[in-house]
Amino acid sequence: MKKVIIAMSGGIDSSVSAVLLKKAGFDVTGIFIRFWSNESEKKARAVAKKIGIPFKVISFEKEFKKIVVDYFIESYKKGLTPNPCVVCNKELKFGLLFKKFNDYIATGHYVRVKDNKLLKGRGKDQSYFLWSINPKVLDRVLFPVGGYTKEEVKKMAKDFKLPVVNVPESQEACFISDSFLKKYIKNKPGDIVYNNKIIAEGSGLYTIGQRKGLNLPGGPFYVLDIKKDKVIVTKNEKDLLKKVLTFKKANWFIKPKFPLKVEAKIRYRHKMAKAIVNKNKVIFTNPQRAITPGQSIVFYNKDQLLGGGIII
Repeated sequence: MKKVIIAMSGGIDSSVSAVLLKKAGFDVTGIFIRFWSNESEKKARAVAKKIGIPFKVISFEKEFKKIVVDYFIESYKKGLTPNPCVVCNKELKFGLLFKKFNDYIATGHYVRVKDNKLLKGRGKDQSYFLWSINPKVLDRVLFPVGGYTKEEVKKMAKDFKLPVVNVPESQEACFISDSFLKKYIKNKPGDIVYNNKIIAEGSGLYTIGQRKGLNLPGGPFYVLDIKKDKVIVTKNEKDLLKKVLTFKKANWFIKPKFPLKVEAKIRYRHKMAKAIVNKNKVIFTNPQRAITPGQSIVFYNKDQLLGGGIII
């Protein structure tokens, strides 16, 4: 009987994953990784007790603060828009966790693995957040809900009578809140600049393409660029359209032969866009809106994740 460590977050996806693994005949142990908040630990423990599997808690709090939270803070200070889930998956869930255990590792991500290829989930897809993980881990990882839709998983949670049926789905990184942002990221006023003229004093955090929250008279305005001491805005939304970007820290699941034709996403909820990749440069067939430094660009061939990088 193969041993599997299932990372349990206290949510529906990882809870149903644990049940599916047990039903498939695996020797399952539930692991709660303590990152930042411990509110979900009780829910994860209750699920493990309900389905009758061992449950352990491991702490990555120090590592999480150093690797993920500090990166998040420093990125914003540099005017970048960070992607903490990508870093957490690479360094902690599919990094430190794999070093700590020699067994199979399972998570509740909506992705699939077939013939050592990482594929999109059948319904919901979270492959965008896994582009930076080490391809070598694919032969030890399991994604039990990757072949199901979110609605099917919710129904299974009800059928299994799991105590997480009404747990709301998280929309943000696990540590982000107004209090967090105010505590760790001090607002540097800076200037809001339009047509090379200062039109207001900035406050808060901005991201390229942002329209809401600017509260500037004579708008609407859009954030066009972010510097350390100023935010450049435009009234012309077409200014946000770009056909070319550069990226760094590439991670490939294939051996790329350039120029490489791909479909690419420049953010999680972005539509696939046809492009050609040349080493660290991407040329899109059609201009893309609000290409944002610090975010991830991820490359696909149909359902297969090919690789990705961080937008410069």
